[in-house]
Amino acid sequence: MATSAAFSSLRRRRSPPLEAFLAPVDLTDGGIIKTVLSVANELVDLHSGKKLPFQRQNFNSLVRKIEVFVVVLDFLKDFRSFSRFSYTAIMCFKELYLLFYRCKILLDYCSQSSKLWMLLQNQSISGHFHDLNQEMSTLLDVLPIKELSLSEDVREQIELLQRQLRRAKCFMDKDDEMLRHRLYSFLYEIEKGQIPDSNELWFFFVDKLGIHDAKSCRAEIEFLEEQIVNHEGDVEPTAAVLNGFVALTRYCRFLLFGFEVEMEVGAERQKNLRKGMMTQEIADTFLTIPKDFCCPISLDLMQDPMIVSTGQTYDRSSISRWLDEGHYTCPKTGQMLANTRLIPNRALRNLITQWSVAHGIPYEQPEGAEFSSELAAASSSKAAVTANQATAYLLIQQLASGSEDAQAIAAREIRLLSKTGKENRAFIAEAGAVPHLKRLLLSANAIAQENSVTAMLNLSIHDKNKNRIMDEEGCLNSIVDVLRFGQTTEARENAAATLFSLSAVHSYKKRIADENGAVEALANLLRDGTPRGKKDAVTALFNLSTDTDNCVRMIEAGAVSAVVGAIGVEGVSEEAAGALALIVRHPAGAEAVGREEKAVAGLLGLMRCGTPRGKENAVAALLELCRSGGAVATEKVLKAPTLAGLLQTLLFTGTKRARRKAASLARVFQRRENAALHSGGFGVGYLIAGNSTTNRDTSFVGDVSVPMSISVPVVQG
Repeated sequence: MATSAAFSSLRRRRSPPLEAFLAPVDLTDGGIIKTVLSVANELVDLHSGKKLPFQRQNFNSLVRKIEVFVVVLDFLKDFRSFSRFSYTAIMCFKELYLLFYRCKILLDYCSQSSKLWMLLQNQSISGHFHDLNQEMSTLLDVLPIKELSLSEDVREQIELLQRQLRRAKCFMDKDDEMLRHRLYSFLYEIEKGQIPDSNELWFFFVDKLGIHDAKSCRAEIEFLEEQIVNHEGDVEPTAAVLNGFVALTRYCRFLLFGFEVEMEVGAERQKNLRKGMMTQEIADTFLTIPKDFCCPISLDLMQDPMIVSTGQTYDRSSISRWLDEGHYTCPKTGQMLANTRLIPNRALRNLITQWSVAHGIPYEQPEGAEFSSELAAASSSKAAVTANQATAYLLIQQLASGSEDAQAIAAREIRLLSKTGKENRAFIAEAGAVPHLKRLLLSANAIAQENSVTAMLNLSIHDKNKNRIMDEEGCLNSIVDVLRFGQTTEARENAAATLFSLSAVHSYKKRIADENGAVEALANLLRDGTPRGKKDAVTALFNLSTDTDNCVRMIEAGAVSAVVGAIGVEGVSEEAAGALALIVRHPAGAEAVGREEKAVAGLLGLMRCGTPRGKENAVAALLELCRSGGAVATEKVLKAPTLAGLLQTLLFTGTKRARRKAASLARVFQRRENAALHSGGFGVGYLIAGNSTTNRDTSFVGDVSVPMSISVPVVQG
């Protein structure tokens, strides 16, 4: 299909530059005729005789007009005296070249668009054909026909075309318009809560549109979804309306054609089996979330950012839990809070929403929050929700009592339906999907298992569904079984991601960690998984480590060793260091990390070569190891030969949090060096003036300096 940029130029009736088209061509005075003739012949060869479902008359009429130009150009191609052509004639042929490429864009667009899209764009496309007719008419009015010395029969053809173009009016097929209005009427009925009769839908989709099977129905859905992704604000219909048509077509796919298996070519099917059925939101775990969008407490993407009295922003759930635990200070700055009032940071929430929509990341809006992004607002219309609900009931019926193939298809469709939209996730779970998906988690059908666990993951994004999943007897155990013994890599990875999603609820962290084999399987995935699998595993382990009660369990399961090994793995090192910083707060965790030979060296390496966030987590982990690990662990950290230089660098170049942690670790280093000096040893000699408090996570006031005449600036909390 023509590129969206090219068709956008056509829609706005602007002539794109020559550079916007294909490879460089010969537009010199001598080569222009052959070049334009080549383009015209290509258009005629490709599109002559095509039978389109809509715009047939406009389409065929334009091709016939191009055929007349072919006759003229073919007569002129062997013309030897091009120098006799005036400047006006040459410019007309160059304009004709551009005109033919605008024709190419429109003809290709019509040929490759879906039936529903062509119907929805009927008025707009008719207007484009009329625009091209007017441009042809203008060009022929300017073209000095007498100067071309055409033969009599050729001249008669071009003059006849000229008269026809002058009389041409915008043509819209009445039958096509009636069908378009009927399509909109279906949406209007659904918005009122009335699902159209199946006989009417059959007559419209099968008899009138010629959509005869599930495969062609799916092609229509995918094309409309592509238009939503590439939607521009000034294009009709709006994204909200398009979502309604997608939902209607999906409903018809199952109502009219049942759950027939869409046949695939053997090689292609094997390719799909190897590739897996992973959803975009899981694949996008490789995306780097902007730091300002992450909560300073949980380090996760904020769902409901709130401002505290110090001006810092936190996710509502994290800061509320902080306050409920009796803290009266700002977690990031250490300042006392003037009050505990939380103010919504709507500007940041809007930015997070826009970023999430742009990258296809599922983003749950808090209850009562308004959408500011047009794309986010368009993601759910009343008609789409109603049609999707009707589809969900059909799918769940098949999950409950359909054949094995029908259940696999239903699981796949629920996975797709739950991919976006809080409403979709809510009513799918409310309709009873979770128990049936739980049963499919243990299916011998690899694709059914993969689809069901991914559907469970998508549903778990909605907070209320986390409760339904965890309350469903045996569901957590089945998810862990998929993580341990899943038949495909994607199934195991998505099971890990599901545990990560469920562990966002603090009260579930202990239950997940205590589930037989869960932590061990996450540790194994972190050691041996794909890059995406390692990411899913380490984020799940990070969430579990935020509950100190899980520390002993993680040590017993070998998760600490796996996390230490992940410090040097690109893509997961930040989360691994963050998990270690939490684990070592527990004395048993600090002891376990202290026994790991690669732990200190790995953290120092991350301090040297990691990302800013990775360096923060690494120095925080070393500081906590010194505080909780006793004399042996502290000695192991402080004896590292590169520590002094890394702390000095971090105090100069680190983030605010990293500098604060580095300063605290430098104080520990200073006390050791002072003790060494008092006992006659030789130390590196960190001299820290000012506030010498060692309270956890508090900022310091004063200068940090080293005996190298290098002044380290004050870090204010």
